[in-house]
Amino acid sequence: MQHLLAGCSFSHQVWHEVLPWCHSTAALPGQNDEFIAWLTSAIAATPRCLRRRLTSITILTDWWLCKHRNGCIFHGGNPSASRAVNDILEESHGRQTRSSRAPKNPVERRGGELQNPSHGRGGAGGGPPRDWLSVDETAAAFLSRSLSTRPPILLPPPLHRAPLRPGNIVEIAGPSGSGKSQLLLMSAVQCILPKEWEGVYFGGLGKAVMYIDLDCRFDVLRLAQILRKRIAAGCGSVHHEEFETDGSKDKFRLFESTLFSDCMKRFLYVRCYNSSELIAALKSLKSQSEARNEIFDIGVYFLMLDSIGAFYWIDRALQPTRESKGKTLSFQSITETVVQEIHKFLQLQPILVLVTKAPIYGEGITTSNDFQRGSPKYMSEDSTPLGYPKREEERNGSCREYMPSAWQTFVTHRIKLQDLAQEPGFFSEQENAILSVHTCEWVQPSLNSKEKFYIKDDGVGLIQ
Repeated sequence: MQHLLAGCSFSHQVWHEVLPWCHSTAALPGQNDEFIAWLTSAIAATPRCLRRRLTSITILTDWWLCKHRNGCIFHGGNPSASRAVNDILEESHGRQTRSSRAPKNPVERRGGELQNPSHGRGGAGGGPPRDWLSVDETAAAFLSRSLSTRPPILLPPPLHRAPLRPGNIVEIAGPSGSGKSQLLLMSAVQCILPKEWEGVYFGGLGKAVMYIDLDCRFDVLRLAQILRKRIAAGCGSVHHEEFETDGSKDKFRLFESTLFSDCMKRFLYVRCYNSSELIAALKSLKSQSEARNEIFDIGVYFLMLDSIGAFYWIDRALQPTRESKGKTLSFQSITETVVQEIHKFLQLQPILVLVTKAPIYGEGITTSNDFQRGSPKYMSEDSTPLGYPKREEERNGSCREYMPSAWQTFVTHRIKLQDLAQEPGFFSEQENAILSVHTCEWVQPSLNSKEKFYIKDDGVGLIQ
């Protein structure tokens, strides 16, 4: 039963679609987590006004997972996550419809007489104590409202395989040069571009982005290059022909510069040089979003951190000290504070969080004698300087996990990038150059597929 409710990949897909219905920011149940313990922590992390919805949807989902599993075993059915989600949706709608038909002021029979239970006791504010039990909306209305406030976010390739929603925490891991920052910039351009501008369709979100640079490698010229390429691609099919026939290219340049400046107003950049500045920036996230909302009528929709492990060695080198409240200041406590600040803002305003993570460990730790014994004469391609065979994850360039458990359980989606430097490059006719090839793999949720892509002037291109 534990594996069915929380351990298998099928239940993970169902929970990934169901939990956003109740605006829950809780992480998905892990394979090693006990379901009751996960549910208790999820309810505690959910605002009080949403706990009843979370509990009801969780119980209904558990029941349908068991029913769907029995149908596959005893009736020869095929497992389908989409069908299970639709069944849960229909059942929730039916239950809310039946409850809405019930009288809103129920009566109880005591001693042969009909009595109103609200008589004789005053609720909060002098009202009946059971007013909070009355149904204010159906499940269909609740789901339509939830989906309208939290629509699925479709990012450009290769981040388009799994549907993302506000409230998700996406970790993009990979070594240096694998394209992590390029994917962040491409997603930022997708967010700040409007969906439509003066009759020209661009397909953006028209929202604000807060980009927190932790490793001081942000390239504003690269951001401007991708944004101008996207604007030119959208304008080229419509306005180029109109402006060239009119003979006024200045009008096109004015249109492009106006749209460019309008998009850059929605990009908020913050540079941090240590963990204390990062925590201060996260604490000011609410005020920054409110200020943007007052000025531009648009709040922060994307939060980007590049990269989360930039201060790992600095924080590890610090001696544990005591803060004013008696809490020990260490790398573990700093990470927990970062998670708490992001979680607090998610409860107030759902946003999509995109975080990059670079490896901090090499393939092994060696000494001076190891380098002498590790010469190419005595080493094979798939061995370490100590002569031991490399593990598969080391040959693939994957990084060893170093973030604390508080961060690992906070992340809802994981993507692993890799730079295929050993393979021949990809010749792009558009760029007229040979470009390096990278791979993208969804680890959580596991999609069991790798996509190859290359980085070009206007973003990222997939290799079919």
